[in-house]
Amino acid sequence: MTEHAFLKGSTADGPVKVHFLLLPDFSLTAFTAAIEPLRLANYVSGREVYYWETCALQGQPVKASLGATILPTSAVENVRYPDNVVLCGGMGGHKFHDRDLIRTVKRWANAGTHLGTLDSGTFILARAGLLDDHRCTLHWEFLDSFVEEFPEVDVRPSLYEIDRRMFTCAGGDAAGDMMLNEIVGRLGPEVAGAVSEQLMHERIRDGSDIQHLPVHARMRISHPQLVKAIREMEQNMEDPLTREEIARRVGLSQRQLERLFRRYLNTTPARHYLRLRLLRARHLLLQTTLSITGIAVASGFCSTSHFSRCYREVFGHSPRDERRWSDDSTVFPVNEPEQQAIGF
Repeated sequence: MTEHAFLKGSTADGPVKVHFLLLPDFSLTAFTAAIEPLRLANYVSGREVYYWETCALQGQPVKASLGATILPTSAVENVRYPDNVVLCGGMGGHKFHDRDLIRTVKRWANAGTHLGTLDSGTFILARAGLLDDHRCTLHWEFLDSFVEEFPEVDVRPSLYEIDRRMFTCAGGDAAGDMMLNEIVGRLGPEVAGAVSEQLMHERIRDGSDIQHLPVHARMRISHPQLVKAIREMEQNMEDPLTREEIARRVGLSQRQLERLFRRYLNTTPARHYLRLRLLRARHLLLQTTLSITGIAVASGFCSTSHFSRCYREVFGHSPRDERRWSDDSTVFPVNEPEQQAIGF
């Protein structure tokens, strides 16, 4: 575990101050997972170690991905020289562009602000040119689109990365692990352990842990050869293996492999493999600008027509329609809330 405090402390004998910058469609799960350990650290230690505020563009209410609207404490434009800022992203963060925010983030970095991200907020730091010589991470769902836009950035499939004044996180519950790591470094393992108990958090995960659950845990299957077969499929999407190759790699006959898939997953190896490749294609359609032909190749299809036909059979519409609907529906103005905002 890294076990060091990565947030910038106050120059006076005061609390560590953190601004959480809420981006449109941000993940409320990651946001609260990051704040709760800080709140509980204050509670357990009996003093105000951490102080936080929320901010947003123009100080307007921001709707989270689950539909709840949050009323920020302040406007980004009024946050002049913050010690720490966490950019809270979510489902549409890879499509969010704001030149004024990019300029502001650069100014903060030049002033010595420690900058962090949750989920897709990492795109903002990368577009500001602040990750060119830093390790970083973001939610696994956005890795393909991030690598396409920033091929030179050292992005990793880890839970969180702490690299000098930059700290990036995959989001979800990993935000809590990252902040618990901060608490270990600043207040010690006893306080961090007490906070973990309050959260009913079994252990503080290391940042280098991989985001994806192992196959056996994710799919709730225990047969070792079936787990290995699925892993082989997931690792060979662009150049799919034949059924014979998969069976040989896991030490089974083709008939035994078929029986395993039918018994545990109620499908065939071919159908399961096809669905995995189509799910990968869907991620690429929604989160990259790759051509449909390029996506077909990256997903292991020999022709665009075959890819489109399989896609329609599984999802009920064509790849072209998928991308068009996504482009039409994801717009990020700062709107008035449709419901009463929640203040943080």
